[in-house]
Amino acid sequence: MIPKLESSGGHKVQRKASNTPAGSAAADWPGAIHRALKSRGIRQVSYVPDAGHKRLIELCHADRGMTAVPLTTEEEGIGLAAGAWLGGERAVLLMQSSGVGNCVNALTLSANCGFPLLMIVTMRGEWGEFNPWQIPMGQATPDALRLGGVRTLRLDRAEDALDTVTAAAKLAFEGYAAVAVLIGQRLIGTKSFGEKP
Repeated sequence: MIPKLESSGGHKVQRKASNTPAGSAAADWPGAIHRALKSRGIRQVSYVPDAGHKRLIELCHADRGMTAVPLTTEEEGIGLAAGAWLGGERAVLLMQSSGVGNCVNALTLSANCGFPLLMIVTMRGEWGEFNPWQIPMGQATPDALRLGGVRTLRLDRAEDALDTVTAAAKLAFEGYAAVAVLIGQRLIGTKSFGEKP
C-alpha cells in the first residue's frame, strides 16, 4: 500500500498504512464504525477535526440520518451528548487522545447526571509516534478516562471495529454509562515528518 502524504504546517507528513491488506473488507474500519453507530441509533456526531477520524467524519457528514457537528473544543461534545439524550436522541463524540485532557472536568457531567456518553478516541503517543508533544497525553489517556468514571474498550484490529463499537454503544446506552473506544495508533497508521516541499 502506498503511503499517503498530508500537509502539516509547511511540512509533508507521511502517513504509513497499517498492516491490514488493501482492498479487504477489514481495511475499512471507519466504515465498520459508521455501520455500528447506525445500528445503535446514533443520530448526532460531534468532533474536533482529526486526521485519524477523517474517513468516519466524511461518512457521518454524508449520512442524511446523522447530524455531524464540528466543535471548537472536545468538552463541548459532552454537553451536546447530554442535550441529545434529553431530546430523545443518541450522540457520539469523536476525538483524539490529546482532546481527552480538555474533557476532564466535563466528564463529571455524565457521572453526576446519569446520562449515556459514547466516545471514540484515536490514540497518539503510542506506536511509532513522531511528535513528542503527543506522548504525555497519549500515555495518560486510559488512566484519565478511568479516573473520570469512563469504561474503556480497546480497538487494535480492523476486523474488530464493528463488534467493539457495537458493544461500547450497547454498554453506554443500555447501561447509562460513559464509555470510550480507544483506537490504537497502529491501526490508524503512524506519521513521520518528511522533507519540506
